[in-house]
Amino acid sequence: MKRRLLPLALSSLLLAATAHAQSGSPNYPAPQDVAYPGTLKLQVDATNLNQRIFRVKETIPVQAGPLTLLYPMWVPGGHTPRNSIDKIAGITFKANGRTLDWKRDTLDIAAFHLDVPAGVTEITAEFDFLTPTGNGQGRVVMTPNMLNLQFLSAVLYPAGHYMHRIMVDPQVTYPEGWTAFTALDEESRDGSTVNYKDVPFDILVDSPVYAGRYAKNIDLTPKGSSVPVKLGVVADEAKYLEAKPEQVKLHQAMVEQAVKLYGAQHYNHYQFLFSLSDQMGGNGLEHQRSSENGVGTGYFTEWNPKTGFTDLLAHEYTHSWNGKYRRGKDLWVPTLNTPMQDSLLWVYEGQTQYWGNVLAARSGMRPLQASIDALASVAATYADNRPGLQWRNVQDTTNDPIIASRAPRAYRNYQMSEDYYSGGQMIWLEADALIRSKTGGKKSLDDFAKGFFGVRDGEWEQQNTYTFEDVVGVLNGVYPYDWASFLRERLDGKKGLTGGIEAAGWTLVYKDSPSDFAKSMGRAFGGGGADLTYSLGLSAGKDGTLSDVRWGGPAFNAGLGTGTTLVAVNGQSFSGPLLEDAVKAAKGGKAPIELLVKEFDRYRTVKIDYHGGLRYPHLERIPGKPDYLTPILTARK
Repeated sequence: MKRRLLPLALSSLLLAATAHAQSGSPNYPAPQDVAYPGTLKLQVDATNLNQRIFRVKETIPVQAGPLTLLYPMWVPGGHTPRNSIDKIAGITFKANGRTLDWKRDTLDIAAFHLDVPAGVTEITAEFDFLTPTGNGQGRVVMTPNMLNLQFLSAVLYPAGHYMHRIMVDPQVTYPEGWTAFTALDEESRDGSTVNYKDVPFDILVDSPVYAGRYAKNIDLTPKGSSVPVKLGVVADEAKYLEAKPEQVKLHQAMVEQAVKLYGAQHYNHYQFLFSLSDQMGGNGLEHQRSSENGVGTGYFTEWNPKTGFTDLLAHEYTHSWNGKYRRGKDLWVPTLNTPMQDSLLWVYEGQTQYWGNVLAARSGMRPLQASIDALASVAATYADNRPGLQWRNVQDTTNDPIIASRAPRAYRNYQMSEDYYSGGQMIWLEADALIRSKTGGKKSLDDFAKGFFGVRDGEWEQQNTYTFEDVVGVLNGVYPYDWASFLRERLDGKKGLTGGIEAAGWTLVYKDSPSDFAKSMGRAFGGGGADLTYSLGLSAGKDGTLSDVRWGGPAFNAGLGTGTTLVAVNGQSFSGPLLEDAVKAAKGGKAPIELLVKEFDRYRTVKIDYHGGLRYPHLERIPGKPDYLTPILTARK
């Protein structure tokens, strides 16, 4: 998840408001599993690129009397009430040409109350969705050359009904000459206005749009399959769309490997939504029949075969099975104003994180060595860079989407943040290695994936929920073991999270130079700084600002904290390479590394007594022990 969330104060307010709505506000009815009478007509004008405004008009069938319309707050895939209610403005309701008064619920701020006059059978609701015009306001979703329309942010819906019982007729007007990608099915078009087929509300909000001036839809459908899979790409300029045949083949292989892994497809067609932009905000958000994915412009044109592609597409694609079709029972909700519970995110996100890296490797999108190097980074995190595990556990971090809404943290390694992703990945690696070891390689976590996610091929219009006991039951069907204790011990912090590395026949070591994969990740985030997490215990940006300081590490113990700016190293102006050279020079010596630092308008000198040299994580084989990691990362035939 990779998405901008609301500030913590607003998120907390919304959590309280939506909790009030869980059993029904005293001012409007609780949701019922009954059909809403009539179909909502939703019209979105997405042509105002200069001012970056979506203009929304809804025509809503109604009956006379009290009516409450809700703005969706809980974001599927975000696991938190973070939808952008602060960005809607100009709300008006009309009936028979007359403006109706409305009032916001004082406890549920996403609920709008109005009285429908006698004789009125439909009302219109109109409002503007004011998308961010700068990064400080949130993720930019409209630029001169592309847009990302999330219906979730551009719709109101009537209270009192399960969302899958509310039908919607969506229509969007796009900029002239643009191409739009979405999982919705087109019914008709009039110029640049597209009318999509009617869908239930839950499918509408699960079917966003990417549209652009420069666009290409690449076919990734597996050979012999009748279920289409497409990669819809929009870019800042046409030149960034050019994918080489060998690059396309790698993406096709990823889809093929996923279908082989799960043995079923829970969509009637799948549309990747993919932006290559330095202007529109990057993201990664899962949906049943599509996914939103955003990276920089050089995805194809700056591809390095040695380090490969990111695992973003593999991760979000996996969510079609894990998280969308199958999701934790406490995460399912009848409306998007009913609080979600996130206790099983270590399956939803943790196993998706695992399979994302595996599928990227099996397809060749990320070469084998780069995939091993990526895993080394995760292993090092949980071996040496999560002091927060002394007071928290992975299970507790499943509350983080609600606690912090991904707000920046001063000391992430100590506070921790959504460690059910990568911590969960480590747990599932150990489970996979255990199964392979106990069965002599005859069975693996692949069998769990097929048995758990690959059921009921073709079903997608309803979700298949699960509990902790269901997970344990399917694992026992693969290999009988005390899986309940295995999982709970690791989730609850009674056992470490790196046992899967050794169980897979490898060990974590530190060397004085980073892997090619780690170097590429540094370049992807701007480069020029220094990642000395496992030596000095700090990470510095190109300008010297400390983005992270390891709690209890040498830099922290010397009095450094995040947000501090490094000005000079041993008397010379700061640069990343200079700081690395200083760490090298101090190895085995006695003189401390001397840093001039700036905090607000104050300068001071800090001496770090560290002599262990540079340390970067790598994985190496354990001689004489079976290698299960290589088979895990090898393509299935």
